Amino acid sequence: MKRRTSHPGYSNLRKGRVSIFGQAYLLTWATLHRAPALSTMRAARMVVDCLRYSDAESWTRTLAFVVMPDHVHWCIELGAQKTLPQIMYSVKRFSSSRILAVTAKNSQLWQAGYHDRAIRAEEDVVEVSRYIVANPLRAGLVDEIGDYSHWDAVWLAKSGL
Repeated sequence: MKRRTSHPGYSNLRKGRVSIFGQAYLLTWATLHRAPALSTMRAARMVVDCLRYSDAESWTRTLAFVVMPDHVHWCIELGAQKTLPQIMYSVKRFSSSRILAVTAKNSQLWQAGYHDRAIRAEEDVVEVSRYIVANPLRAGLVDEIGDYSHWDAVWLAKSGL
């Protein structure tokens, strides 16, 4: 089932964005000015809690994610309850309000918008997930992925790739 979507909070999104329920997507969004606002354990876990809430509400089924100090990669299977723009609006708004309340800052946490890419049938979702969770290695944050706390994938054990 294809459904064209829009959301008032995302008027600058690409024209013709489509949410296909049951489709796997790779979603990426960044902090404002790529500031390392998610570098603390507390802030990163607040984002993780928001991703898990989306799963608990059946908006998404998380396949893999990594929360980096200045951006998030999230591979999902889209549920039937909400569209991509609705999910991203909710996750970004809720995580922003929680993190800014704790840090006592009255500013913007996230850059406007996000990037989404539908994962084609011929692509290997496991390979996309491996790419996602290897981000901390490529960024030089850790020497072994098991040493980084803010990732998960349905196929991978945290003991390594």
